[in-house]
Order: sequence, then structure tokens, then C-alpha cells
Amino acid sequence: MKEKMKTRIRKDDTVKILTGKEKGKTGRVLKVDRVAGRVIVQGLNMVKKATKQKSQQDKGGIIEIEAPLHISNVAMTTKSGQVTKIGYKFENGKKVRFARKNGEVL
Repeated sequence: MKEKMKTRIRKDDTVKILTGKEKGKTGRVLKVDRVAGRVIVQGLNMVKKATKQKSQQDKGGIIEIEAPLHISNVAMTTKSGQVTKIGYKFENGKKVRFARKNGEVL
């Protein structure tokens, strides 16, 4: 069985793309696949995919979907849009994530 990759990026985080055709764009994480080490970012890295007709009402044809990106090619952003690393600290007995660049709790 493959080992799960350790990551600090979670679903619904805002990330910035660091490399590739979408470099510099930001988006919200829809899914994190820790086994493959990949993330799907909403509206970015779009690819065309041919689909079959599943039922009479369902349309087949070419659709556009988000393709996964490697976790190393995205970076967390703060609410102000700055790229930052993520740290952990305890506040009131609860473990919280914070932006290392400015100390903002994520």
C-alpha cells in the first residue's frame, strides 16, 4: 500500500500556482489526494475530456474539468494574497494553523 504524503494544505484553502501554464493564478482547493500527492484547484488547470452518454437525458461529448496539480507546485496564501508557509501553534488548548509570514491564523 502506498504511503500518504504529509501536507499542510487542506480542502477550501486558497492557494497560488507556482509553476506551469497557470503560474501566478490563485484558487480554492477542491480536493487533496494525499496518496498521489496532488490537489485539484477550482477553475485552474482545465483539460478537455470526452465523456460517454450515461442515460437518455444525460449528454455525452467533450467537457472541461480541473486536472490535478502536484502539491509542490502550489503554495498557501494569506487573506491578503501573500504566499506563505504554514506553522502550527496552540491557542486556548486548541491546535491552529497560522501564516508564518505575518502570524495570521488560517
